[in-house]
Amino acid sequence: MKITNIECIPIVMPLAERYSDHHGRVRMGNIDEHLVVKVHTDNGLVGYGDYEDDPDPIPQSIIDTLIGRSPFDFLHNNFNMALGMALYDVMGKHLGVPAYKLMGQKVRDAVSVAAWTRPCPPEVFRDEIQRAASQGYTIFKMHSGELWDVLEQTRLAAEVAPPGFKIHWDFNHNRSLAVVLPIINELEKNHPIVGYIEDPLPWTDIDGWRKLRERTRIPLIMHVPQLGGIQEVIQGCADIYMIGGGIGTTLMKGFAYGQANIQALIQQSGGTLMKALTLHQAAVLPSATAHTINLDDQYSEDITTERIPVIEGFSQVPEAPGLGFEVDEDAIARFASGTPLTTGRIIGILSLAGGHTFYTPRSLSVAGLTGYEEGAIRGIHFEKWEDDGSSEFNRIYERVEREGSFLADK
Repeated sequence: MKITNIECIPIVMPLAERYSDHHGRVRMGNIDEHLVVKVHTDNGLVGYGDYEDDPDPIPQSIIDTLIGRSPFDFLHNNFNMALGMALYDVMGKHLGVPAYKLMGQKVRDAVSVAAWTRPCPPEVFRDEIQRAASQGYTIFKMHSGELWDVLEQTRLAAEVAPPGFKIHWDFNHNRSLAVVLPIINELEKNHPIVGYIEDPLPWTDIDGWRKLRERTRIPLIMHVPQLGGIQEVIQGCADIYMIGGGIGTTLMKGFAYGQANIQALIQQSGGTLMKALTLHQAAVLPSATAHTINLDDQYSEDITTERIPVIEGFSQVPEAPGLGFEVDEDAIARFASGTPLTTGRIIGILSLAGGHTFYTPRSLSVAGLTGYEEGAIRGIHFEKWEDDGSSEFNRIYERVEREGSFLADK
């Protein structure tokens, strides 16, 4: 079997209906832009891949090096993931086996999965928790942000979450121990819904990670170990290490963490095919028992003819050949003609607990505006004001464009 052609098809995936309102439009841009790759072979088989995180077409210089070669020359590859998984899809189809059989010895039949969304106000986050629980999820990953109070977000989430539901907070690797330790202490003491803290400190603060890990019972997740991962394991920085990206690198690191008996968490962005690949990888990695994170819960439709069910927090590893899912060519064609999500003019409205309000550009640094690190201000709230055609919007927008953030008159 030889590769005869590789197609790269940029598509726009239709977002879930819940993002059609104001909050969705202004925060979900660019996750609808994906790259679909089709690998054609001389025996008539086609392998498919889908990737959100790098949606640009693959350079022709890379494609040219694959034409005329066997897909099996590229086991454990680190190509753009749309291409990498398409190769595994076609190899599995050729052999009539699921992709995990080309990765290692299967050790589990199902994998824990988590829901996801982008940072949002507490009320919107509460609704997302209800949505995820209704879809079968028991874990929800969320980035904290300097625009909202993480304690208030957590409190509202806990009001609607079913028993045992857990939040995975990503703290953005940007705080000092002096700021993050009191926040985590408060979460641990009063909010048992918090099950995981990702990147509470800068990745380079090895001593801070060790100290924090000694002082909290909430498992700490490190996303991008700057020393490669094994050195951080030796230093005792985290309880869980996140992997993902290149297929070869993910498998290599995953097996290494397995040897160290350290839990691994796979995160990689795409739709149903990406989730399928992630399930195949997690099926063979000894300690990939943490939840996986994809974006398949973000879309109303997919390029596949079926979606992957979530059953009480887990999904089953596909057993059909390749990645295990048929692709709808009509859906690819339809999504290829789509228009990416765009937003018009926006003003930010930043409210502080003491009653002061700032009008800001749509993107701002609260730390730069107030002098406080992320998470150090209680009662902070942020909203985005879309252009409503009013003279008041135009007046404030022009002033923000001219002056930057400014304090509103009381």
